[in-house]
Order: sequence, then C-alpha cells, then structure tokens
Amino acid sequence: MAFSRRDFIRTGVGTAVTAAASDGQMLQDDKAKPVEPGKALPQDRMPEIPAEKMTEAQKKAAEEFAAGRKTPVFGPFVPLLRSPDVMLRAKAMGDYLRFNSKLNPKVSEFAILITARHWAQNYIWAVHFPAAINAGLGSQMLEQLADGRNPKPTYESEQLCYDFCTELLQNQSISDATYSWAVTKFGEQGVIDLVGIVGYYTFLSLIMNTTRTALPKDAKPVLPLFPH
Repeated sequence: MAFSRRDFIRTGVGTAVTAAASDGQMLQDDKAKPVEPGKALPQDRMPEIPAEKMTEAQKKAAEEFAAGRKTPVFGPFVPLLRSPDVMLRAKAMGDYLRFNSKLNPKVSEFAILITARHWAQNYIWAVHFPAAINAGLGSQMLEQLADGRNPKPTYESEQLCYDFCTELLQNQSISDATYSWAVTKFGEQGVIDLVGIVGYYTFLSLIMNTTRTALPKDAKPVLPLFPH
C-alpha cells in the first residue's frame, strides 16, 4: 500500500509523528489529542534553564534581557534563550513593535490577538487579552474572536485590522482593495508595522507551540483548536 507525504503529516500543536514499520504497516507514535479549554497543557519541552546550567552566552543574553525589559527572561524568551542571539534580536524587534510602532495600542493589541487566535496560542492570548481591554477593545468582540466567530468591531480601524490580519494569515497575501484601505488609514509605515506584528507574533506562536511553553501562573487555555 502506497502512502503520500500527506499521509505522514498531521497538523496541530503536539501532533504525533507517523512512522513506517519494517513490515510496511503504519504505526502511530505518541499520538496527542488537541488541548481543549480548561484542560491541562502538555509538559513544557523547554522550561527555564537553571542559572548553573546556562552557557556564558546564555547568561550574558539573560542579563541583557533583564536590563532592557526590567524583568527576568519569561514566556517565549525562555525557549529562545537556547539560541541567545536569536532571543536578543527577537527582543529588539518586539520592543519596537509592542511599544514604539506607528499603530495605536488598540490596533496593535487587536492584531496580536488575531494572530494568537489563528495559531491557537494561549500564552500570547493570556498576556495580551488584558492589555487589549486596557487599550479600549471590547470584551464581547474579543470573546467572539476567541470562539472563532467573526467579531463585530465598532470602529473602522478595528474592522480594517481584523480584515487585514485575517486576510494575510489565511491567504498569505493582501488584496489590492485591502492594501489601499490600509495605506489610506495607517500609512505605508503603519502597514509595514502591522505586517511586522503579524509576522513577529506568528514567530513567537510557532516557538511556543513547538516547545509547549507553560502558561502564565493561574492562566488557563481558552482557545480551542479548530480542524484544518
């Protein structure tokens, strides 16, 4: 019996790897089920590195991170510390996109949550949901987003952010109509910053989905995985 490459691939966080047995039969190895909201997450694959086990490069990067962010290495930067140079460059990009971009915080935080919802990334959602509320986004709209429903934004900038980010994540491109609307509303720098946010938080999502980064203390997964 022949198997295509697609037969060997399954999507989703923590999905099993399918291997061919010597007798030609297919075996499922460590098949994992999607995590449903409220249930325990799988074990963190790359937890915090004890200080005594850090390399000199890791110690230096951790110190630089703490000096810049005024907090020890946390969240996605914990697994990223395995590659100190990548971690520090990711921090630098995040510093700009989170705190200094052309976009106002309401648009930025909405874009972050849209990206987190796309990748079912519960850590990012847990951290940025309260930030989005503080920025002025409506909780009902965000709950609609979390449930996988089309949110109903109140303002044009919110609708544009949703349309732009969703189109980019789903189609891997932006139509002329959406691009023209975005440039008119946000300007060219704003468009680049918006794409940067989607790309950056996609990167962090993929890191944490791969390494199964533990959620913040007392946080629970709220984003269900959807069929692909």
